Amino acid sequence: MKVLVIGGGGREHAIVHKLSQSSKVDKIYCAPGNAGIGLLAECVDIKIGDIEKLKEFAIKNNIDLTVVGPEMPLVQGIVDEFEKAGLKIFGPNKSAAAIEGSKYFTKQLLSKYNIPTGRFKAFDKYQEALKFLKETWYPAVMKADGLAQGKGVFIVKDFIEAKEALDLMMKKRIFGASGDIIIIEEMLFGKEASVFAFTDGENILPMVSAMDYKKIYEGDKGPNTGGMGSIAPNPYLEEETLKEVMESILKPMVKALQKEGIVYKGVLYAGLMLTKEGPKVLEFNARFGDPETQVVLPLLKTDLIDIMEATIEGKLDKIQIEWEDKKAVCAVAVSNGYPGEYQTGFEITGLEKVKEAFVYHAGTVLKDGKIVTSGGRVLAVTSIGDSYEEAREKVYREIKKISFKGMYYRKDIALVSQV
Repeated sequence: MKVLVIGGGGREHAIVHKLSQSSKVDKIYCAPGNAGIGLLAECVDIKIGDIEKLKEFAIKNNIDLTVVGPEMPLVQGIVDEFEKAGLKIFGPNKSAAAIEGSKYFTKQLLSKYNIPTGRFKAFDKYQEALKFLKETWYPAVMKADGLAQGKGVFIVKDFIEAKEALDLMMKKRIFGASGDIIIIEEMLFGKEASVFAFTDGENILPMVSAMDYKKIYEGDKGPNTGGMGSIAPNPYLEEETLKEVMESILKPMVKALQKEGIVYKGVLYAGLMLTKEGPKVLEFNARFGDPETQVVLPLLKTDLIDIMEATIEGKLDKIQIEWEDKKAVCAVAVSNGYPGEYQTGFEITGLEKVKEAFVYHAGTVLKDGKIVTSGGRVLAVTSIGDSYEEAREKVYREIKKISFKGMYYRKDIALVSQV
């Protein structure tokens, strides 16, 4: 069969890599792809938001299955458009993807159906939000309602910081229309966890759990990033807790959506805080996470095509998913200056020397026959081992073989003291 993957980052490289292992797949296209993906798939120069062009490409090339990586096209309704054209596509439709496209929609849903989450208030008027901030609880979390490329969240410790964040979102409108509504919620404390599951709108099959490292510097210091590394399974998410997450969060969420007339098909991604009172929802995402996918999919034994087709056809109850009983560790190499300003266009050397890890490309392009940097997060290096220590040693042994100007990576991913 012919498969089209939409996206061009490390997550999409991990998806393409796993799909390439299926005996059912003859040809993979990726739009727009990157230099690493180009080694496994044919890259197509179409932007992820150009739904009409992507649809035309799928029809013209007789694509049997399209897999959507990033959230933007899902929120824009790519699934609805493809389905109208009779095309098979993996991912939630527009109304279902609202769980990521609108934090307010999700918070209302969680509240209405008593799914554990933090207290919150939502505002669409600046003065009302300001008045609330003068008398609210602190520390607090402030979020733009819509998509903001992972940057629409502020943790504020007092009114002064809260007003600054409010001004940025509602007056300076740094997130545009995404800040038309803002959510103010209580800060939750505990360990963060990411739980991914496949769901066909009725059945739910959880994936192996994961944990990512958001801060730029060792010891979880500095500004947040798109992710500096990840490990799977999550060492803090015990089997009992995972069962609790299924029973108190994932199953009720799918049922809640059903009651709202929404059939959710695809990957359901719950961002959780493991609090003293039990797991609570921080956010929901409508797709695979990044860089968690780079540690989750390498542990998958079952053919990903079988899972995706069963999800689309509402037959997840007919299959069993098998996972490797191993640990996966991923370290992300970024451009100097990220997550702030950084330069690109630097040649990456040493990739061919890597033997005990898989290198997932994120911000890379092929230029004059050379692989060069093209983004903030450049590469994700993943290894598997019988223990976190073994996988970690491999990752850091291999990442040292790679080089580009200004390359930086955290050296404390999966440290024994953390796992």
